[in-house]
Amino acid sequence: MLRNTLLWASTNPLLAEKLPRYRFVKKATKRFMPGEELGDALVEAGALGQLGIATTTTLLGENLRSLDEADGVVSHYRGALKEIEARGLDTEISVKPTQLGLDFGLEEARSRLTQLASSTSTLVWVDMEGSGYVDRTLDLFRGVKRDHPNVGLCLQSYLFRTADDLESLLPLDPAIRLVKGAYNESEGVAFPKKADVDRNFVKLTQTLLRARLNGGEGRPVLGTHDPKVIGETNRIAYELGLAKDRYEFAMLFGIQRAEQERLARTGHTVRVLVSYGAAWFPWYMRRLAERPANLWFVAKQLVG
Repeated sequence: MLRNTLLWASTNPLLAEKLPRYRFVKKATKRFMPGEELGDALVEAGALGQLGIATTTTLLGENLRSLDEADGVVSHYRGALKEIEARGLDTEISVKPTQLGLDFGLEEARSRLTQLASSTSTLVWVDMEGSGYVDRTLDLFRGVKRDHPNVGLCLQSYLFRTADDLESLLPLDPAIRLVKGAYNESEGVAFPKKADVDRNFVKLTQTLLRARLNGGEGRPVLGTHDPKVIGETNRIAYELGLAKDRYEFAMLFGIQRAEQERLARTGHTVRVLVSYGAAWFPWYMRRLAERPANLWFVAKQLVG
């Protein structure tokens, strides 16, 4: 019930307008994001880089009101890529399809993703949003991937359809970032129980690692903080004979920092997602919904 309440809050425009104005709410977000500006994210990226941890940055926001806003997102990311290069960071970018204008048409989003991919050799990740966007996001990715190998795609293990989607994508030899998913989906399209989501995550991980073993160049990036799932991933890789540098772990800024550092010290590639931007409220609610126990941490931060 708590998870559903948080997910409902993530879609409530009134809460998104009112709550971020309060100082105590902004203070609570510090666990998950270092600040609202690109510079805040890149400072943390530099600090993580000193520990041997790579990063991905993402400008928060979705469902834009105009194509002019989408053009602004593209311009922002192109500037971010130049700044990342100037600082010598091992940092990639991740963008939501609706930030590129997907609500206004597939071709609008495709032209803007092409602009981004053409402007850099760095990998540009395409995030996955709610289930209603999956087909269009797959079409977007496939259309740009044909001519620009430096695009990757996020897939969500809580959706029933993801195993079939992954199989259909494997011939493209894609870079895939697998996550569990954090939108409010119906039981008709997504596993309602965490245990089932985790089992599907491990199953999809095995598919990705087997593809990598069989000569695939596309990177498998496993987005999890769960020690059991991390252990299962490493077990599968060991049994397949897949070296540590052939797959990656992705984690969120501020969560399981000790585990991030431990994995990096033991030779694993770890890439931390560092988010920033003023439109953080929906994203923040979904982070809390992923693990409602995070609310206790937030409460301690507020009174500490």
